[in-house]
Amino acid sequence: MPRRAPGAWEDFVDRFLGVIVHVIHHTAHARTVTLSPDDVDDLAAEVFVTLLRDDFRVLRNFRGQSSLSTYLTVVSRRVAVKEIARRRKAEAMGHVVAHQAAVDAGGNGQGVRERTEKAEVVRQLIERLDPREARVVEMFYLEGHGYRRISVELGIPENSVGPILSRAREQMNAQVEQLAK
Repeated sequence: MPRRAPGAWEDFVDRFLGVIVHVIHHTAHARTVTLSPDDVDDLAAEVFVTLLRDDFRVLRNFRGQSSLSTYLTVVSRRVAVKEIARRRKAEAMGHVVAHQAAVDAGGNGQGVRERTEKAEVVRQLIERLDPREARVVEMFYLEGHGYRRISVELGIPENSVGPILSRAREQMNAQVEQLAK
């Protein structure tokens, strides 16, 4: 086991924290996700936990084929994408919404019920879409995938993903308006 110099981890964190935070912000922006400062802190902590896991396994896998900063950018992006997708999925299933509603309502249960019902309505709206459109919506909004991955996995042109999402949003909004009448 290699010896570690005192203060080396703190120096490492000080040197690369800015890069990691920048990658988190960029990744969230690319996926149209708004992050609070607490969310950014949580994601940065998750990146550092990933780096520390299994006695620095991720760092030991660095082979010097790029700069360490570039390597950490890739690692940070992967962690951020995975965590954002996990949070979107949990929110779509009502878990995060229900939890936040409990916090907002002081735990009185009424807010939890309302938010959970809204999450159920969203699931029902998605089910009413054309199956291909529904899958594009799920992959983009719930799983956090980008246009390129959606294109490859579904075998559709990348430049058609945006219009499909726009049509799906229009259809879902029209359905909501009909329900409101």
